[in-house]
Amino acid sequence: MAETSFRLTELAHGGGCGCKLAPAVLQKLLAGQPAAQPFAQLLVGNEMADDAAVWQIDDNTCVIATTDFFMPMVDDPYEFGRIAAANAISDVYAMGGKPILALAILGMPINKLAPETIGKILEGGAAICSTAGIPVAGGHSIDSVEPIYGLAVIGICHPSQVRRNGGAKAGDKLILTKGIGIGIYSSAIKKNALPTAAYDEMIASTTLLNEVGTELAANRQVHAITDVTGFGILGHGLEMARASGLTLRLKLADIPFLTKAEELAQQGFITGASGRNWASYGEAITLPEGMPEWQRMLLADPQTSGGLLVSVSADRADALVEEIRAAGYPLASIVGTVEEGSAGIIVDG
Repeated sequence: MAETSFRLTELAHGGGCGCKLAPAVLQKLLAGQPAAQPFAQLLVGNEMADDAAVWQIDDNTCVIATTDFFMPMVDDPYEFGRIAAANAISDVYAMGGKPILALAILGMPINKLAPETIGKILEGGAAICSTAGIPVAGGHSIDSVEPIYGLAVIGICHPSQVRRNGGAKAGDKLILTKGIGIGIYSSAIKKNALPTAAYDEMIASTTLLNEVGTELAANRQVHAITDVTGFGILGHGLEMARASGLTLRLKLADIPFLTKAEELAQQGFITGASGRNWASYGEAITLPEGMPEWQRMLLADPQTSGGLLVSVSADRADALVEEIRAAGYPLASIVGTVEEGSAGIIVDG
């Protein structure tokens, strides 16, 4: 890891997507906002907690717009930049789009961090953008108390390829493309308790672009997509359930976890965001009787640059998992089904 005069994680009260406002708080804030004016070209706004906004330009082109930024979850500034950039770009992929450019969002305590350290954060973000084939075309910076970095990202797609978190159909199977446990690993990092191999695993997962989303959206049997980030698999799964008006049934035994996630969760490396997440939406979740708290918190664990949750026709699911794995996502797995019923999630053992 690169050396700094301060550990980046020491300068932030939270890190990664664990910084997000709790779902219940966010809902209250948005409920007090005036309704968006009716624009026929605005295909996707904030009405169903989708991953990005979508504006239709003409019969063949939609613009996808998103922004995402947070405080550091790792101490290496270059890796922080890479993770934050990959996380921001993911929203475009989750909508079925192709990113075309990014703008940097930077807030740094300039009296505490050396310019070289801040430069490394920007370099990391630019490196991921280069991997995605897009430029960092500008941005904005401020002097802030805590280090903050992220991107505003613009993408494009054909109107037929827009994929929302709603649209799942009863009988669909659910695929998750990455393992769960990033928040647990982040908590262990703050306490210097994450093994080197697990750290490397986390970096590999969080810097893996979700570009497979663009290909998934071209498949008409893929009915809904969302990325799993700060609200955990339960929170983002619940958004899909509510937007689709259906029940999602997850099978705990089939959910992929990072190598040390369950072990560390049992040892108490739980983020505060996990508890806030559960308090916000727990009433809509049905869990197996006797599930231990550490396991429940793992399902509410905030993911940073997490995988895609995909609802696809059941007869296509097995082959699609193999295609996703072959595309570079080795933990991709079928994790559940979509059923008729009230909007909510049932977790089976």
